[in-house]
Amino acid sequence: MRKIAIRLQGLLMTLCFFSLTGFAQNIYYLDSSNGNDKNSGLKPASSWASLARVNAMVFKPGDKLLMKAGTVYQGQLILRGSGKAGMPIVVDTWGKGNKPRIDGGGFTASAVKLENVEYWEVSNLEITNTGPQRQARRTGVAVIARDFGESHHIYLRNLSVHDVNGSLVKNAGGGSAIFWHNGGDSIRSRFIDLRIENCHLYRCERNGIIAQGYSNRAHWYPSLGVVIRGNLLEKIPGDGIVPIGCDGALIEYNIMRDSPDMLSHEEAAAGIWPWSCDNTIIQFNEVSGHKAKWDGQGFDADWNCKNTTIQYNYSHDNYGGFLLICNEGSSIGSSSNIGTSGTIIRYNISINDGLRPYPTQRAGIFSPVFHITGPCRDTQIHNNIIVVKPKTSGGIDRTLIKMENWGGPWPERTVFRNNIFYSLDSSQFSIGQAIATTFSGNTFYGTFENIPVDTTAITKDPMFECIPQHHQRAAIRKCLQMLSPSGSKGNGVDVHAAVLKRFFGNAATSDYKQ
Repeated sequence: MRKIAIRLQGLLMTLCFFSLTGFAQNIYYLDSSNGNDKNSGLKPASSWASLARVNAMVFKPGDKLLMKAGTVYQGQLILRGSGKAGMPIVVDTWGKGNKPRIDGGGFTASAVKLENVEYWEVSNLEITNTGPQRQARRTGVAVIARDFGESHHIYLRNLSVHDVNGSLVKNAGGGSAIFWHNGGDSIRSRFIDLRIENCHLYRCERNGIIAQGYSNRAHWYPSLGVVIRGNLLEKIPGDGIVPIGCDGALIEYNIMRDSPDMLSHEEAAAGIWPWSCDNTIIQFNEVSGHKAKWDGQGFDADWNCKNTTIQYNYSHDNYGGFLLICNEGSSIGSSSNIGTSGTIIRYNISINDGLRPYPTQRAGIFSPVFHITGPCRDTQIHNNIIVVKPKTSGGIDRTLIKMENWGGPWPERTVFRNNIFYSLDSSQFSIGQAIATTFSGNTFYGTFENIPVDTTAITKDPMFECIPQHHQRAAIRKCLQMLSPSGSKGNGVDVHAAVLKRFFGNAATSDYKQ
């Protein structure tokens, strides 16, 4: 009787487990070299073989799909089913060797697709999607929530996405390494806790990480908890990282570098910037070598954005300059566009930005270090270090700050405070008819034209002992330390030790060519 009681107790515990979870967690194995789709997939020795077998599977909370290292798969991976809080569905690798590779071949819009699912973690895959010719909206990874509601906890980590030949034309749909889209008419949909971390994206056209969401304020339903962190973007000609329709997005410790000059004169692109977002924080990033024929800045606070903070970033050698702040004025006052306001630009370093060597189609040779245009209100720009090196030819734009009236209204209430403008070439300011622009406590060292009124300006040498010639981060760190309150010989940029450690101690931001 005692044995029967123990067995019944065990059975009741098992039934209780199933009643609470509804299923048992399974680990499925995929091996294109040695597997067979007729296998159970539940052991390495009985692996599945193809993406088709995986695509037919509806995974359950807590399940795992492990793809064998060094294997290659042709076609599209479609991930179905949803996990739940505390029990995400995991895609990862097993065995030793290179990341398993998914080669989309350009036959579908994306090589990997997660549509109307939630609680997924996808890691350690190599992904390509090259077709015989360019195709609009082609991407490596697509994450979609359409007429779904809230999609929680989608994590993309340590992916290597490369050679995606999408369209180079933005208005045609472009192309990208990673694309996320939330929308729908019958059920408003958005992402909660979407993360893209530690991915390597290269030779993807047109863009790196880009979104599409509810950008119109009349239908505002922002994604929340978006984090884009620690990614390396190389040889991407267009926009680098662009959240759209988000509130509270965090973009940090990313590097974008070496953008090829291959866009047409009709195309505008920049490094890292939000579009129709609130409360975005962009920090500890590095953008260099952006060569778009229009814009081409390292950073931007763009259309219909509130309270964007761009801080502790390093921008250098970008054709279009360090920073764009803009909003198109003709739609101001409509339900779609409330304007760009409350932007904060602080504790950034810009060295040798504004290098475009040829005329643009729109405004001749145009590459100011700061470009602020349209109805942008209440912008605070303070404690930044701007170093202008000698231009390589006489025709290159030598404007430090250019303010304009895109679509009608001019920028209002822009404050430049405690910045260091260090010019090794002749530089000029063009404030135009901007409303209530003030300069206070800035350092101007070098040769300037149309220098703005600043009653507390500093004109002595800030005593840089370390203007870097090759952009070594050790030299940049020394610059910041010299300008901290404890070691300042000049203006005194407030950079704390903890910030220095975070900026220069991060693996992603130190991974670059010397």
